[in-house]
Amino acid sequence: MVIGAFRKRRPSKCWTRAELSHRLGPKPASRIRTSPAPGSATAANVLRIQQNEYWTCELSDGILVEKDMGSEESVIAGRLLTFLNNFVIPRRLGLVTGEAGMMKNNPHTVRISDVAFVAVQRLPLGAMPSDALPRLVPNLVVEVLSRGNTAEEMQHKLRDDFEAGVDLVWLVEPRLRTVEIFTASDRSTSLQETQILAGGSVLPGFRLKVRQLFAV
Repeated sequence: MVIGAFRKRRPSKCWTRAELSHRLGPKPASRIRTSPAPGSATAANVLRIQQNEYWTCELSDGILVEKDMGSEESVIAGRLLTFLNNFVIPRRLGLVTGEAGMMKNNPHTVRISDVAFVAVQRLPLGAMPSDALPRLVPNLVVEVLSRGNTAEEMQHKLRDDFEAGVDLVWLVEPRLRTVEIFTASDRSTSLQETQILAGGSVLPGFRLKVRQLFAV
């Protein structure tokens, strides 16, 4: 797969309330931006909202959905960011981004993962682009689930991520104290807090006890 050879933009579509509920589940309705109308938003809208309104929104199929993250989720994401950086930086493997790291996976998808790892091979000239919204596909995506996330929402994110070229996704569930490891949108393994979270082929040698993510 050639990373950066993005799919052609799908035809614009006006999403009805019922279609949005089916796609994203019942809870995110209050997080869906209605201006511009769902189905007509672009990556430029993502940047404008962030710069002028200080909200972070993700884009999928022309739909702007505000990110949902609380203090607990932020602490867990920050902790994992530290563990990953401690592994990645000395080995010069690439870059780890946090919850403000926007990436345009393809012309109609903008992701702001809680944590992401981009291998140096996917970085233009081996460095992070200076663009506010770089065209990058991370190797690893991590989402720390909040109470506002739904199963439907996450399934669509998983499908979009793997279609774009993401290799590995970790879904961290603070309330269950588990991490679900996805190697495809329909293939996963759940780890309990007594087990070891490993980097697999994306980060060979990385190992972390799941309980360390949730330690007080």
